[in-house]
Amino acid sequence: MQQDANIWSRMRLKMGQGVRSTYKEHKLFWIATLLIWLKTYLAYTLFFNVPVTNSAQAFILLINPISSALFMFGFSFFFRGNVQKWFIYGTLFVATLILYADIIFFRFFNDYLTLPVLFQTSNAETVSASLGSLLNWSDLLIVGDLIILPFFLRKMDMSKNVASRGRAILAFVAAVVVFLGNLTLAETERPELLTRAFDRELLVKNIGTFNFHMYDALIQSKTSAQKALADSSELSEVQSFIDSKHAEPNPAMFGKYKGKNVIVVSFESAQSFAVGLKAPNGQEITPNLNKLIKESHSWDNFYHNTGQGKTADAEFILENSIYPLGRGAAFFTNGENEFRATPEMLKEDGYYSAVFHANNKSFWNRDIVYNSFGVDRFFSETDYDLGDPADLTEWGLLDDKFFEQSLPMLKDLPRPFYSKFITLTNHYPFEMPKPEDELVPPLETSSTTLNHYVQALAYQDMALGKFIEGLKKDGTWDDTIFMVYGDHYGISTNHNAAMAELMNKDELTPYDVAQLQRVPFVIHLPGQTKGVKHEDVASQIDIKPTLLHLLGQDFKNEVLFGTDLFSKQHKDYALFRDGSVITDKTVYTQETCYDRQTGEEVKDGELAEMCKQSTKQSEKELGLSDKVIYGDLLRFLQTSK
Repeated sequence: MQQDANIWSRMRLKMGQGVRSTYKEHKLFWIATLLIWLKTYLAYTLFFNVPVTNSAQAFILLINPISSALFMFGFSFFFRGNVQKWFIYGTLFVATLILYADIIFFRFFNDYLTLPVLFQTSNAETVSASLGSLLNWSDLLIVGDLIILPFFLRKMDMSKNVASRGRAILAFVAAVVVFLGNLTLAETERPELLTRAFDRELLVKNIGTFNFHMYDALIQSKTSAQKALADSSELSEVQSFIDSKHAEPNPAMFGKYKGKNVIVVSFESAQSFAVGLKAPNGQEITPNLNKLIKESHSWDNFYHNTGQGKTADAEFILENSIYPLGRGAAFFTNGENEFRATPEMLKEDGYYSAVFHANNKSFWNRDIVYNSFGVDRFFSETDYDLGDPADLTEWGLLDDKFFEQSLPMLKDLPRPFYSKFITLTNHYPFEMPKPEDELVPPLETSSTTLNHYVQALAYQDMALGKFIEGLKKDGTWDDTIFMVYGDHYGISTNHNAAMAELMNKDELTPYDVAQLQRVPFVIHLPGQTKGVKHEDVASQIDIKPTLLHLLGQDFKNEVLFGTDLFSKQHKDYALFRDGSVITDKTVYTQETCYDRQTGEEVKDGELAEMCKQSTKQSEKELGLSDKVIYGDLLRFLQTSK
C-alpha cells in the first residue's frame, strides 16, 4: 500500500515537473493559446452578444475556443528556434484578424462571415465607405496585443527551442479530445447540431468561431461539387414539390393587366414598424408611402426572406421566386447559372426589361447576373451625373436625384416594359449628408443608429413621392403596375434594447424580433383609387407568381416556390433563412414556438404540433431550393423547353 502511494507520488511529481518544464520551454505557445481563448470569449460576450439560457450553454461557450487554439498553435512545434517564435506570432496575428473581421461583419450585417462572402471582393470598395462608423475603441481589447507583443518578442530568445513532432501530435490530440468533449456537450444541448448549417449563431455558440469557419470550408467544398453531380432527376423532385403547393390564379385577376408596364421599387432597408410611425414632433415619417397604401393593395404581414446577400438576395427572390442561399449570395456563388427570371419570361410576351441603380455595375456582381436573368438594359452609375457632392451619400446618389435623372431614361424605354429601381439613401449608418436633408427630427432612443434611421427613411419616402408625381406628369402612371417592396431589415438585433424602448417593452422576445422582419409591400394597379389591406401572411417569395398571374402568364411548368397572393388557395406562410417559420396561427423562431396572435410561448398542444409540421415543411423547402441553385437544375428545365 505504502509502495503504491510512493509510486503515485513520484508520478505526480514527474508530471508536475513536466508541465512546468513544458511551460517554461514553450511559454509563448501557452500565452498565445490563452490570448486567443480570452479574445474569442470576449468577442462572444461583448461584440456578438451570443444568447445563453443555462449553465451548460455558458460552459460550452467558455470552452469552445480551446480546441481551435491548441490546433492552430500546435503547428509551431514543427519549427525550432526563433522561427517557432515568429510562427506563433504570425498565427496569432492571422487568427486575430479573422476574429476581428467577424466582429466588423457582425456589426454591419448581424451575421457571421462565410467563405462565399469573403469571395465578394467587388463589394469591398463600396462597403468600405461605412467602415469608419463600424470601428470602436473597445476593439483594442481584440487587436491591442498584436501591437504590444512584438516589443517583447524581440527580446525573447527561443534559439534553443527544438522542433518536436511528438509535442505537435500531443497538441493535436489534445485539440481533438477537447473538441469531441465540446461537441458531445453541444449535441446534448442541441441534437443534430451539425445538420443546421443555416443557423450560424447556433454553430458559433456551440463549436466556436474558428471551428465554425473550418466547418464552413467543408460545406463549401461539398456544395462546389453539387453542380457536377446533379442530374435531371433532382429537378423532377423539385417540380413535384412545387406542384403540390401550386395555387390556381384568381379568375377575376388573371391576365387583367396583360400588356401593362411594370415598375418595381426596391425600398432599401425599409421595415414595417416605421411605416405609419411619427417622429417626436408628430410629423409623419412615410407620408408618401402611407398615401400610396391608401390607394393600393398592401400586405401588413409581409416578410423578407433574405440571407447574407441582403439587397441582392431580395432581387434574386423577386426575379426567380427561389429562396436565397444560407451562406453567401447566389449573385456571387452562382451568378452564371441558368435561370428563368422574370425579365426572360416576360420577354416572351414582348416586354423590354431594364434595371436602374446609380451604383457600380459590378457591385453584387450585377453586371454578370443581370445578363443571366435576361435584362435588356442596366442603367448603372456611368449613366448618371454624380458630379455634385451635395447629391451624394456614402453609398451613392441621393434617391430624389436618382429618380429625377431616371425618369427621362424610363420614358424612352420600348413599351411594354418591366423595370426595377434600386434605391440607396436609406442605408447604414443612416446619416444624411447635410442638415437640410434631415426632413424629420431623429427618434429619442439609446441607439444613434435607430434614431437616424427614420431620417434616412423619410428622405427615401420623399423621393418616392416625387417619383410618383413624375410618372403621373409624363403619363406613365395610368398604364403601369407600380410595386414597392422593402428589401431587408434596416435595424439589426444589435439595437434590440433601443427598439424595445420604441415599442414600450422591457425587452424584445424572439417573437418580437421575428415580427420586426416585416417589410412593406404595395401593388398599385392601373386605375385603382381605393386601397385594399390584406392580412395574409406572405413574403418576398410570393411577388413573382403574383405579378405573372396579373400579366396573364401561366407558370405551372416553371420552378417558383412562392404562390399568387390574389389566389384563393394562397396559404399564410413565410419562412426565413435561419429556419424561422410564420403561419397564420404560429411563429417558430430560435427553436421556440409562439402563438402568433398573443406572442405567448407554446410548449405543447395543437399549436406546438403545427410548429413542428411547419418546421419540417420549411427544412424541405429550403433544401430543395438550395438544390436548384447549387445543382444549377434550371439548365435541365431550359433543355426540356
